[in-house]
Amino acid sequence: MTNTPDTAFGFAYHGNPLERLSEYRGDAEWMAGHRSNPQARFVFFCEGKPLVGTDSGPLSVLWQEQAGAVFAPIEKEETILLGFQPDTRAPVFAAALAADPVRIEAGGRKLIDIRSLALQGVLPPPQLGMLAQASALLHWHTSHRFCSRCGAPSVMALGGYRRDCPACGGQHFPRTDPVAIMLVTDGDACLMGRPPRLPEGVFSTLAGFIEPGETIEEAVRREVFEESGIRVGAVSYMASQPWPFPASLMIGCHGTALSRDITMDAAELEACRWFSRDEVTAMLADAHPQGLKVPPPLSIAHWLIRRWAEGQG
Repeated sequence: MTNTPDTAFGFAYHGNPLERLSEYRGDAEWMAGHRSNPQARFVFFCEGKPLVGTDSGPLSVLWQEQAGAVFAPIEKEETILLGFQPDTRAPVFAAALAADPVRIEAGGRKLIDIRSLALQGVLPPPQLGMLAQASALLHWHTSHRFCSRCGAPSVMALGGYRRDCPACGGQHFPRTDPVAIMLVTDGDACLMGRPPRLPEGVFSTLAGFIEPGETIEEAVRREVFEESGIRVGAVSYMASQPWPFPASLMIGCHGTALSRDITMDAAELEACRWFSRDEVTAMLADAHPQGLKVPPPLSIAHWLIRRWAEGQG
């Protein structure tokens, strides 16, 4: 099946074009054939940062296997199949490099974190999507080397989408942590807050992890009430964004407020207030009289805020 990326949203890590063909991952012969394909390309990570080519032309994160093998052998057993490029049908793999970062960053190569790459807009959106997939999976494998049932070393299986325990037979699968992120509005006003991690003067949508046994709508209402004391009625889904820090899915929602009186949770937020549409428009244009801002365009939070400010929902 062709994976047609939806790139209309504009935020980062969205629009991964790779065709995953997940139904074939259990076929060892099929996997081995693609692993030895001379057209195969790799994304390499070292200490959580992808290897980026900077020596000539546009930046790229797609390499031949030899580019990583010069630093250390690429272990076939620890190589993840990300998917297939829709135009060339060439497989794309991900692997971690166990090498000195200083040695790697020579000859037109750099290790650049994926947040900086998104902020700078120096990579095509499809490559950012591939990096988000690779980063999340490689992080999971690094932090799940041992079976959580018996503690024995586990091994990669299904092209990187499972780890098996030879000792007890346990099977373990990669995690994606769902996060509800929501813009709550009441007429021509929207609710935004300032968690301590944001740069000075930046206000954003509220957000929180969805808990077990909870719907998206319930998570939106709970998180907003816990952080701001605002009751939310109708909740609608807007869009979603992979967020590889380390492996979340941001589920963007709109909520309609049932109250306006804020009771802020000071343990979660430094500030929380209502903003008029005109005020938000000024923030988007970097023209707010107090210098207040919204998050950068790489995030779905920015998209939710801009969409509402422009009267689209």
